[in-house]
Amino acid sequence: MVKKMKKLSLLILSVVVLVSCSKKEKHEVESGDWKELNAFHRIMAAAYHPLKDSGNLAPTRKLINQLADEAEKWSGAALPDKVDTPEVKEKLQKLKTEARALANEIHDGASDEIVKDKMVKLHDQFHAVMEAWNHDEDDEDEEDH
Repeated sequence: MVKKMKKLSLLILSVVVLVSCSKKEKHEVESGDWKELNAFHRIMAAAYHPLKDSGNLAPTRKLINQLADEAEKWSGAALPDKVDTPEVKEKLQKLKTEARALANEIHDGASDEIVKDKMVKLHDQFHAVMEAWNHDEDDEDEEDH
């Protein structure tokens, strides 16, 4: 009976790992079509998640100029057809403007509270662009079914 339970546990674990890996690969492939989104996302994750997870602002302060530079590159790059809309262009311009403004405020000695508040808003703006990207994919999936 113990051997059967071990085999069953191993099978369940294998299925969970397989499903987890396949979902991750799907996400990477989906966002892989937009290299500027991926470049910005890598820096945003490194700057934002320590703040979100433990209140650590050091990565935000360290990476903000790089984040602002990537936002500028992203807003000036050609957009994939499915998100080449005035709304997405406006979101990217706002992201660029707000990232540079936060970089300037940090450079000028902004308080932790201001940095935290503005970084959370910047992260939300980033997710608005990601949602536009993912929403269009969801619509395409629905049309296929």
